[in-house]
Amino acid sequence: MTSATDPKILEELVRGQVIDITTTGSASGKPRRLEIVFHSINGRIYVSGQPRPEKRKWLANLEADPNFTFHLKGRVKADLPARARIITDQAERREILPHVARAWKVGDVEPMIAYSPLIEVTIP
Repeated sequence: MTSATDPKILEELVRGQVIDITTTGSASGKPRRLEIVFHSINGRIYVSGQPRPEKRKWLANLEADPNFTFHLKGRVKADLPARARIITDQAERREILPHVARAWKVGDVEPMIAYSPLIEVTIP
């Protein structure tokens, strides 16, 4: 693991990009890695996804164990220990998801507020 205090890593964390995350399978207990995008909004890191009514497996994994690995894989490569806070509060979702919608050039944010997974990421 690499330290999130490294200036190069800090620079990467202030702009959203494609990353991988590794969660622990809620049923299997095995590592599960997937590609996803993170967003840096007002100095905080968020991960979201396209709106779908069914719960994503990665989100169920984080409900069971909020600790995961945040893998930077762009200009800087690093495996960072992280913790997820799943955001279900509608007011908080309405505050954050319009930023994600703009980044994805989505005009109608309401389906995202209703159905997109949303977590805040803490990297110690």
